Amino acid sequence: MHITVQAVNRPEVPALKLSPRFRHDVTYFASHPTDLGRPALPQGEYYIILEEARVTLDDGVFRIVSPLDSDNRTELEITEEQEDWLKWIVEHQVEHIRLS
Repeated sequence: MHITVQAVNRPEVPALKLSPRFRHDVTYFASHPTDLGRPALPQGEYYIILEEARVTLDDGVFRIVSPLDSDNRTELEITEEQEDWLKWIVEHQVEHIRLS
């Protein structure tokens, strides 16, 4: 079973099929609406900062704050599926997605 990623801000872009695990992974890449000065989104929708997606794709890693040490960030290598998704985001200039 797969989930479907739809480009809300670009409805003409073909949807992307990903594994159910991506429901968890998307939180590493999504931006909080209030950080962007945008309204809250319904459950299952996310804002993506395109420039951050480009940097993550180019670097091949994303950075998270360690729950054990908030002063330091940890770099995690992106998976093949995350890389495919980031390529889709960058290629199609997607900044708002919906998972279904």
